[in-house]
Amino acid sequence: MQAAMRKIENPEIAMDRDWWRGAVIYQIYPRSYQDSNGDGIGDLQGIIERLPHIADLGADAVWISPFFKSPMKDFGYDISDYLDIDPMFGTLADFDAMISEAHRLGLKVMIDGVISHTSDLHPWFKESRSSRDNAKADWYVWADAKPDGSPPNNWLSIFGGSAWQWDTRRMQYYLHNFLSEQPDLNFHNRDVQDALLDVTRFWLDRGVDGFRLDTINFYFHSAGLEDNPALPPEQRNDQTAPAVNPYNFQDHIYDKSRPENLEFLARFRAVLDEYPAAAAVGEVGDSQRGLEVVASYTAGGDKVQMCYAFDFLAPEKITATKVRTVLEDFGKAASDGWSCWAFSNHDVVRHASRWGIGEADGTAYLKVISALMMSLRGSVCIYQGEELGLTEAGLAFEDLQDPYGIRFWPEFKGRDGCRTPMVWNKDAQNGGFSSVKPWLPVPAEHLTKAVDTQQGDTASLLEHYRRFLAFRRAHPALAKGDISFLKADGDTVAFTRREGNEEIVCVFNLGSTAANVDLGGRGLQPLPGHGLDGNANAGAVRLGGYGAWFGRFV
Repeated sequence: MQAAMRKIENPEIAMDRDWWRGAVIYQIYPRSYQDSNGDGIGDLQGIIERLPHIADLGADAVWISPFFKSPMKDFGYDISDYLDIDPMFGTLADFDAMISEAHRLGLKVMIDGVISHTSDLHPWFKESRSSRDNAKADWYVWADAKPDGSPPNNWLSIFGGSAWQWDTRRMQYYLHNFLSEQPDLNFHNRDVQDALLDVTRFWLDRGVDGFRLDTINFYFHSAGLEDNPALPPEQRNDQTAPAVNPYNFQDHIYDKSRPENLEFLARFRAVLDEYPAAAAVGEVGDSQRGLEVVASYTAGGDKVQMCYAFDFLAPEKITATKVRTVLEDFGKAASDGWSCWAFSNHDVVRHASRWGIGEADGTAYLKVISALMMSLRGSVCIYQGEELGLTEAGLAFEDLQDPYGIRFWPEFKGRDGCRTPMVWNKDAQNGGFSSVKPWLPVPAEHLTKAVDTQQGDTASLLEHYRRFLAFRRAHPALAKGDISFLKADGDTVAFTRREGNEEIVCVFNLGSTAANVDLGGRGLQPLPGHGLDGNANAGAVRLGGYGAWFGRFV
């Protein structure tokens, strides 16, 4: 594997090896962030132009979705060259400039590590499929047909249909957990692991500070290729696949979340530890054992630093009970582990719509749940546009680009609705994203939420995010501290965060009507600066609808 030409270093932002713990990570979907060259697609130069928005917001890092060379069947998650930039996004020189500018602004840079599968146009797969005895014949998951010609087992693709695709060259099936154009790499082959670790070093040498590891629990499959058992209907849920997808009908115990992955993750962590402060967050998609997997991948300090599951990315609305259950269950399962929380990303319906309550109280609701997320024990991912309150775009079928949505339309409309372009200027063409027709349309209702309409308005959601992130930065216990829940009823959540000598009491009302939370008669002193509605008196906190209070016991 070719080494990088140079190493970019900035000692000032690389000193804290523990920077990821409690970090606020802003996710950039590059196709939709900023178009700099007038082709309707966002690019690396566009990211450079808009990085100050993220720095001003108060984030600690950016996570950039794939920009590698790709035929774009799955919009960059089908990689044909791990070591180069797709021309639609720019060049390696543009990437280096982006790293340099991010570091100048004090932002860490994490990139998507999409290593469970490649594009079927990757040279590795082209060689692997050419014969059964070439040097890379075993780099992907190949298996003979059953005697009747059917696939080797009953495994299903998340994108619909069998997870096996027939290949006429080898007269065998290959495994694809996603599109048939995304063949799965064979992690049982040590050479595959070594090649992927070399890819990891290439980007670390180029200056990245870490990785978001796509589909981290899909790396290994059972070598025995056993059928997955059926999952009883009462145990099914739509946390990782829409309810209309038969993928939910199986208990996925053989095609993912395999114990062999722990050894590879230890190898991956050893590579990260070669660098001053590199870190990784893994995406865990497992509807039955997500918490268990996250715990095993983050415990012990020798695998990935943190993971995020789909607990708060699912359709089920966030509630006080769910928040407490998820956090306490995680604390029991992985007392030394670390999670990363997100409400939205590029794969799910935006939470402003998924949990939306209507325009009248919408901003107040989004303010309190964002403050709650940014106060939980763990790190935080903010998806571009959520700081503006962007809703899921309603697109016509003819506007769809996502093969997932096209396959399951209209009951499931795919992921395009959360991937529409950022809106920067209300009155500019396409919201300031592009001077030409964008790859996805800009919804008219998003223009009223553009950055320039919220900038400087202290009541806006954007200024709330800025204000609260500054408040969080001023109180390290909110970022790195332990969490202990306090008694609270109904729609209210109460807990303390403690780090060193600092203990902060955090109380939230997720309901629309006023609520009282009795904290046992202890004296209470408020902490200013967060801008949310609440007051304390005689050991109790009174909250307005969608209010919150922060303070100390005295």
